[in-house]
Amino acid sequence: MRTDTGQIVNLADYRPTDFVLERVDLTFDLHPTETKVEARLIFHRREGIDPKAPLVLDGDELVLSGLLLDQSELPTEQYDATPESLTVRGLPESTPFELTITTVINPEANTQLMGLYRTGGIYCTQCEAEGFRRITYFPDRPDVLAPYTVNIIADRAANPLLLSNGNFLGGAGYSEGKHFAAWFDPHPKPSYLFALVAGDLGVVEDTFTTLSGREVALKIYVEHGKEPRAAYAMDALKRSMKWDEERFGREYDLDIFMIVAVSDFNMGAMENKGLNVFNDKYVLADPETATDADYANIEAIIAHEYFHNWTGNRITCRDWFQLCLKEGLTVYRDHEFSADQRSRPVKRIVEVRHLKSEQFPEDSGPLAHPVRPTKYREINNFYTTTVYEKGSEVTRMIATLLGRDLFKQGMDLYFDRHDGQAVTIEDFVRCFEDVSGRDLTQFSLWYHQAGTPLVTASAAYDAEAKTFTLSLEQMVPATPGQTAKKPMHIPLRMGLLAENGTVITPASVIGAELTDDVLHLTKQTQTVTFHGIPSRPVLSLNRSFSTPINLQFSQSTRDLSLIARYETDHFARWQALIDLGLPNLLQAARDARQGIDITCGSAFTDALLAAAADESLEPAFRAQALALPSEADIGRELGGNNDPDAIHAARQTIIKRVAEAGKQVFTALYDGMQTTGVFSPNAASAGRRALRNTALGYLSQLDETPARAKAAYDAANNMTDLSAALTILAQRFPDTAETAAALAHFRDRFADNALVIDKWFAIQAAIPGAGALERIRLLMETPLFKRTNPNRVRAVLGTFVFANPTGFGRADGAGYHFLADEILEIDPRNPQLAARILTSMRSWRLLEPVRADHARSALMRIERSNNLSTDVRDIVDRILKE
Repeated sequence: MRTDTGQIVNLADYRPTDFVLERVDLTFDLHPTETKVEARLIFHRREGIDPKAPLVLDGDELVLSGLLLDQSELPTEQYDATPESLTVRGLPESTPFELTITTVINPEANTQLMGLYRTGGIYCTQCEAEGFRRITYFPDRPDVLAPYTVNIIADRAANPLLLSNGNFLGGAGYSEGKHFAAWFDPHPKPSYLFALVAGDLGVVEDTFTTLSGREVALKIYVEHGKEPRAAYAMDALKRSMKWDEERFGREYDLDIFMIVAVSDFNMGAMENKGLNVFNDKYVLADPETATDADYANIEAIIAHEYFHNWTGNRITCRDWFQLCLKEGLTVYRDHEFSADQRSRPVKRIVEVRHLKSEQFPEDSGPLAHPVRPTKYREINNFYTTTVYEKGSEVTRMIATLLGRDLFKQGMDLYFDRHDGQAVTIEDFVRCFEDVSGRDLTQFSLWYHQAGTPLVTASAAYDAEAKTFTLSLEQMVPATPGQTAKKPMHIPLRMGLLAENGTVITPASVIGAELTDDVLHLTKQTQTVTFHGIPSRPVLSLNRSFSTPINLQFSQSTRDLSLIARYETDHFARWQALIDLGLPNLLQAARDARQGIDITCGSAFTDALLAAAADESLEPAFRAQALALPSEADIGRELGGNNDPDAIHAARQTIIKRVAEAGKQVFTALYDGMQTTGVFSPNAASAGRRALRNTALGYLSQLDETPARAKAAYDAANNMTDLSAALTILAQRFPDTAETAAALAHFRDRFADNALVIDKWFAIQAAIPGAGALERIRLLMETPLFKRTNPNRVRAVLGTFVFANPTGFGRADGAGYHFLADEILEIDPRNPQLAARILTSMRSWRLLEPVRADHARSALMRIERSNNLSTDVRDIVDRILKE
């Protein structure tokens, strides 16, 4: 584990490598503790480079056991080898040369789960971002592309399956008890996309015929006995392949596409060329063990990793500063896929909920950074919601600015112009400039400036002149390293609604460009006048969340209610309901802190219940409308001096007030939204289940006993309903015999299913209140808890610190110090996992003073540790920086 403070890497310092890598031939002789890796690398010196310049290769905890130059052993005075680097001197000046490097590594001891590791009898690799250097010495950076040939030798009985990237060349017996397999990937790729899997797994097989008529073999590998649970993943894969052909014209390019599901994995999945490696929670599903959310996640993540084949693999990043070019762009593509497969408005609501709950706090706190950073200490810490989700939003804004047709033309040009290259954000944006003729220089500030813009709006109507005037002002707040910001190009979808909800089309617009329904805010202040408006309109602004901003626009309850009732943009209807409810929640939190009785406005309750009962709206939308802003959302909007207990009490009181007012509505929904027949994870059925379980949650607020929730648990015939009922029991009636019995039943029924037991842990880890910490300690002492499994740690510790504000944020600070203990325990074993969990402390300065002091004390204890990984050191230093 690297424990230095970490060297700062700057975008401005980028330069190409001195040597060009032409070819990679790898041979692995697999052994649990002594795997021999032979890497034959062919280089030539780049033109114009000093003929005496040495070749410097990256390493990480490596030991060199052999080094040949053109098959001759190098004298020791010609090279320097450390665990972190290999420097070779005296290399040919003008001709290609072959360097053969041999290392011996211990996969079984690799608890970081980076590089080549062995878990559950399976050899597996994870090389993004800098894991390949844990396998062999290499120029481990994304702009070094080469074709790979891979030979794998292993014990036949223990490892009947030997997989790597590309197309299968063949295999045979090797020596007594061993066999080998050879793979060739003809598409030049960076080392972070290298993959190897070996072991004994079951397989689900299918085929896909591409638009050009080629037949591609599809294989999903899972643990034996779990093959039926991979059927939905296979279906999602085939739908993804078809969609990418139809929407973006992208055809798959190898003879085989493989997915391997493993249980010990730091990430969700990895898009290695032709051999995706997945956390098994995003592959395995059946009605008994997977929720509707699980099915939706599997669909989205299967698609995401497949879409990387073109946006990330065929075209990759020049350097890690361009990470959003593959991740943000591909998130946009998977969002569009899911929107086409399911409900576009509901999908958009889910996306924005996630963006506001995760990315907005990141953008406003000590971990803020641009979508394209300019420096980093540890690249693993920049796999963030800013790069992924905000990066996706920037791509979406380009599509909004240009329109569907020009956006498609820009993407086509990007694929044609840059296939097989490692490129930059500038290369990407230039494609859209070239097809549209639009200068996107100002728009590109979205890549370069951190922070969430605040747009303040005010409006006035002149009945005599029949004009509607909109005044807009934008401000981008200061963020670490960026104090002065320039005005952004902000595309705002908008509509002017008449009293009956119809859209009013202005005769002319002065003061801003308006293309279709997109208003372009490009200056710090802008006044826009709409002419030919016959009556006072209601302004619906930032429809479909066209731009990721904080919008400050004071609208009357009447106007918001009209939008919530009539808007044809269903996202805007949902946002209007949020805007009606949020002031009630914020005032309730303030009142709870001061011991004042909490009230709830009837306009909000009426609008919410009207939406809930509106059968013209799809059930999934109604379920989203009824899901009030979370406690974290309320804390973010309060902006400081936050008391988690007061926020929790306020939200629960408002929920109960809504339940009391809507008892008849919720009873009707619970009784009327049952699904019958064979379980289906399709959007319509999932929406009905979501609405019914939401209604059950509201009704439980009126129940004095757990009878109704327990009856729902006993009657459930699928995991969605079962886990929903169990969650209600645990949250609403945590200390009852019925809840204890249900938890025990759930545990015993699914004891052999690790993914379901993760749900069992997470449900309990989220139970609020001061007693949560003791519950967490007890859960971590149970035989089912496994510290070495990232999924299990995230289910318990991750849920506690990210999703249990009152339990984690106890007034005595015990939760914060408990987290510090756990970070210091996890870090030596798995730095990435420790660093990501530590980001739960990013908003500690928003706490009220007593809690903030406790949080700072816990963070200082981590900071003072002498043996922190660079991953954790980077996070704690940035969180504490004034």
